[in-house]
Amino acid sequence: MPRFVALALALLLALPARADVVYVLNSGEASISVVDPAGRQEIRRIPVLREPHHLVLTPDGSQVVIGDSAGNELIFLDPTTGEVRRRERISNPYHLEYSPDGRHLVVASLRRDQVDIYDAQTLALQTRFRPGDMPSHIAFSPDSRRFYVTLQGDKAIAAFDMESRTQLWTVEVGPEPAGIIWHRGRLVVGIMGSDHFVTVDPETREVRRAFTLGRGAHTIFPAPDGRSLYATSRVDSRLAEVDPETLAIRRTWNIPGGPDCLTFDPEGRVWMTLRWVGRIAVLDPKEPMGSTQPWQVIRVGRSPHGIFFKPRREGLAGDFAFRMAGATSGTRPMPAPLTAPGATAQAPATPLPVTPAALRPAR
Repeated sequence: MPRFVALALALLLALPARADVVYVLNSGEASISVVDPAGRQEIRRIPVLREPHHLVLTPDGSQVVIGDSAGNELIFLDPTTGEVRRRERISNPYHLEYSPDGRHLVVASLRRDQVDIYDAQTLALQTRFRPGDMPSHIAFSPDSRRFYVTLQGDKAIAAFDMESRTQLWTVEVGPEPAGIIWHRGRLVVGIMGSDHFVTVDPETREVRRAFTLGRGAHTIFPAPDGRSLYATSRVDSRLAEVDPETLAIRRTWNIPGGPDCLTFDPEGRVWMTLRWVGRIAVLDPKEPMGSTQPWQVIRVGRSPHGIFFKPRREGLAGDFAFRMAGATSGTRPMPAPLTAPGATAQAPATPLPVTPAALRPAR
């Protein structure tokens, strides 16, 4: 083992055995920050090739998969030790998500205008779509039979069928759509080129304005307990708590630095990357709104994007959020909260066929 790797691992393992860890993807610095959430400080960095943006937890909860988009690589990280287990060559993995049944990995390529379906176990490429301009973010339906992708350059979202391997439809939603989640039978989409979020009915394709947050309305995440959604605005630099039933904004925090991606700890605190200032912030929603500043800031690398909180406590696995009420919403929504660590949603009784997609001519 190289000396610098051994030293970095020793620093991580020097934390108490049950100490939690936060991983932050520094897209402007080709690195992953490892943060001690108790000490509120960065403890080391893991180098990557070029430009990490988004991450997902494997279906069994054992590894975090990081997409290095400009490096054309997936990095499989053990979130307990911080050890890089393996690296796999993948075409421009900007955003990625596993199907709820754990059988497939879908990757959106923002630069290459492609959406790829891989076998989750072997990473064999099964189908490639060219759905439009700048495929950005992905969300599945709970039954794993459909997924949806925002197309930033086309002001639209596209729907795909996993059984027939076809693009079902495209509907315009507004300028530069970004984050997308499945929530209670609807899709909720951040309109980054404007100031609001919309809902889309996946059956009728009806688009409705949901709520206004601020310029650069970006993405939305369900809280693990299912009692709130949290949405971000990168330009006006806001975080909002949203009612999951009515989609009305309950509270808004003006947090400088451009809140972007979110993760949650078991106590319900919100951890967020501040894209424009090389920081992350942690907010306790239980703090009263009158507090002078109910969030704390921690320095990381340049342009932090994806973020993941890994609890290392007795009885709490990295996939704890998938076993709580909020697991039925999100980019990988479960038909019901999982009942055991490492479980996955029930797969369809018959295998999904692998058929070539009708490819749209490249632009």
